[in-house]
Amino acid sequence: MTRPPISRRPLASRETAWARAAARRLSAGRITPNQISQAAIGFAALGALGLAASVPLGGPYQAACLFLAALCCQLRLVCNLLDGMVAVEGGKSAPDGPFWNEAPDRIADILLLAGAGFAAGSPALGWAAAVFAVLTAYLRELGRAEGQGGDFSGPMAKPQRMAVLTGAAVVAAFEPFGLSAAEVLGAALWLVVIGAAVTAARRSARLIAALRARR
Repeated sequence: MTRPPISRRPLASRETAWARAAARRLSAGRITPNQISQAAIGFAALGALGLAASVPLGGPYQAACLFLAALCCQLRLVCNLLDGMVAVEGGKSAPDGPFWNEAPDRIADILLLAGAGFAAGSPALGWAAAVFAVLTAYLRELGRAEGQGGDFSGPMAKPQRMAVLTGAAVVAAFEPFGLSAAEVLGAALWLVVIGAAVTAARRSARLIAALRARR
């Protein structure tokens, strides 16, 4: 039996009381879903700045910057959650909504992962993680354009990438087991790169199989 196309990322948090209450409040106001999506870029930029500045600053400033980055990663996800809820459940979707639903996500991924690369002392590794993150999203949207729905499979989709980066920033703030913050963030980026590469390969295989099955 063919599964119906998935148009929205399956999120358990969408059903939580706090998310529903926040979406209702935002829907009743003048804030638009597009503005919420744009706010995600602002949080990502602030998080990227915190990451990039953390290691050079060192000391207590380093920990503060890393905690700020972890918070911004999560606020970025909150924006990603609420923009869709306000648009769909709140009935405030706009004709240009699809653009603002996707473009800020890609910018946010690039900012945060590139910022982590600078903090880890390996900008190239940060950019590699950003490239694979964008590639996974491209493959999902390619499938959607071909009528296959959105493939949100992992193991390193957006929620997992942000979970890894958030956790790494928090752990790096304490520099446990003699590891430097740069080493912790570097390990996290390698995990994102490898996981996102596997995700891209998996989504590619699923898309190719689905396109062949149409004939």
